[in-house]
Amino acid sequence: MRPSPDLQRMQDFVRANTRLIGVPGLFLAHTGVPRALRLWLADEITPIWTATEAGLESTGIDPPFWAFPWAGGQAVARLLLERPQIVRGQRVLDIATGSGMIAIAAASAGAAHVLANDIDPLCEAALALNTQANEVTAGWLGGNLLDQAVPDVDVILAGDIFYQKQMADQFLAWLGKAVEQSISVYVGDPGRAYAPVGRAPLAEYDIDTTFDLEGVTQRLARVWKL
Repeated sequence: MRPSPDLQRMQDFVRANTRLIGVPGLFLAHTGVPRALRLWLADEITPIWTATEAGLESTGIDPPFWAFPWAGGQAVARLLLERPQIVRGQRVLDIATGSGMIAIAAASAGAAHVLANDIDPLCEAALALNTQANEVTAGWLGGNLLDQAVPDVDVILAGDIFYQKQMADQFLAWLGKAVEQSISVYVGDPGRAYAPVGRAPLAEYDIDTTFDLEGVTQRLARVWKL
């Protein structure tokens, strides 16, 4: 089935402004032969920020977070690929998915069903292209879930959501409701200002980053189970 005209236009935009790149340290094994997880990613920051606004002839759209493999998300994805039992056979939600990197890792690790969510409609296009490139499937769930009931899933995954206080507070409150419903919740973070503190992480990874994006070339990223 061909995508809708709007989704096709957004996919064309993603392909025109990014290139398919392997993410260091992330290797998929669902095909039987380990290979790098690949994403359609931007090489530079300023051009993709500018192109997103101009190329789609829109105002007020979200910055292209989908065009970069954020360190917190890489940490969660790496944990899933190292410990696939976390999601194997489970119904999984990747919230604030961006590129779909975590959703792809969950699908590769054997999740029974994967949903990817984001408020940015361009993420649906990025997800479609990235799942296709990695030969996995994940459903799309658009919109802001934080003012809705927690979906009926077994596991919720989130990477790099603690960079702004109000957003971090909203996420933690919503994810707390998920925990109360016996949903397993895993979050990643590379040292943002409003990350959870006072608890031991499940895993820590040194993640290579882009200096222009992060101001450093490497970040220590942690994953917690809430």
